[in-house]
Amino acid sequence: MKPAPFDYVRPSSIDEACAILAEAGGGATIIAGGQTLMPLLNLRMSQPFVLVDINGIAALQGVTRVEGGIRVGPAMRQADALRSEILASDLPVFIRALSHVGHYQTRNRGTIGGSVALGEPAAEMPATAVALGAMIEITSVNGTRTVPAHDFYVGPYMTVLEPDELVTAIVYPEWPEGHVVLFREVAQRPGDFALVGTVGALVLEQGRIARAGIAWFGMGPTPIRARQAEVALLGRALADIDAETVAAAAVADTAPFDDHHASAEYRRTVGRRIFARTLRETLDLRNVA
Repeated sequence: MKPAPFDYVRPSSIDEACAILAEAGGGATIIAGGQTLMPLLNLRMSQPFVLVDINGIAALQGVTRVEGGIRVGPAMRQADALRSEILASDLPVFIRALSHVGHYQTRNRGTIGGSVALGEPAAEMPATAVALGAMIEITSVNGTRTVPAHDFYVGPYMTVLEPDELVTAIVYPEWPEGHVVLFREVAQRPGDFALVGTVGALVLEQGRIARAGIAWFGMGPTPIRARQAEVALLGRALADIDAETVAAAAVADTAPFDDHHASAEYRRTVGRRIFARTLRETLDLRNVA
């Protein structure tokens, strides 16, 4: 099939893009990488009046260190982000999760902001934003607001983003050098959306967990913060951590569902097992005296 007719515009600034979105009155759709949007257009499951190409806006590109964190431009290609020295040194968990997104070919076109803003419940990047405590910068003709990632998602493919708003940055807070990376997912094939996945980071100070940020993907209608697991870990010495108990606490925060890929019970069982295994292997708990 072919897409329904639409107008195409390529603004050169954020202000211009926001003005177009406001004028369209909900009939405009943003395109950056187009890895999800193009199939939807071809199937006529999406029929915007105006397609707004944001690739020409320099302010939406790149990675920069800012006060208290790292700013990632939403139009940055996933493949470029994987090559970022700043992200590799400061946020290795971001790189680990991103390396599991799609395939080499799709990462050459797909963007960070596209993945974060889409809100696919089984995707790696929305969950990574939630786990790390990222802030989503949103701009419209009325100004700019900032929303914590854990409040950004309200349902499957549903966010707080209004039709006239544009994601203009994702800001990830600083995590100290040497923080521990947690990541594991189960998928039918490499590059597929995860059936179950967990991502996060831990900070160790004098043999104790001083900071924790952990989230699930594929375990509910949105990425889900594993708050009970974080509480169970914070302040605890490695020798006192029982991986199975923490895993049970982590799964208690989830809301898995049955679909044609897996059952809710499968997701709970596998989620508990991969969380406990990841925690044991990452912290090397078996060798803690």
